[in-house]
Amino acid sequence: MITTPIAAVDLFASALHIHPDGDVRATERRMTGGDADAWQIATFHVETDADVHADHWEMHPAAEEAVCCLAGGVRVHFRPVEPGAAEEMVRLPAGTAVVVPRGRWHRLELDAPSDLMSITLRHGTRLERRPEEH
Repeated sequence: MITTPIAAVDLFASALHIHPDGDVRATERRMTGGDADAWQIATFHVETDADVHADHWEMHPAAEEAVCCLAGGVRVHFRPVEPGAAEEMVRLPAGTAVVVPRGRWHRLELDAPSDLMSITLRHGTRLERRPEEH
């Protein structure tokens, strides 16, 4: 039997990957790609909109994503599903979360410097730059 060493994991420097067989490993954080079957739990301290790639839409085709605000405040914007419709927005104060539906394009903007946690399957994650606003 292989055992994982018992030690603290710095969640701001690493991610946790949770595999279907119950294996949990501390590993490098990845915004895209990663193990096809591993859920990633990643925690980030962010200071500016650039830290949360506010100029990009993101989409996870393999699973829903839990976006959790641990401290600070963040707005999660959802790209319209129908052409011509307005973006939807959910404001997350500290201690709240939103579940982003599988395949739904979304982006973040900060209300204040924040600590955020993301939980999802990263496999197949796509980023798409938002058009410049005029």
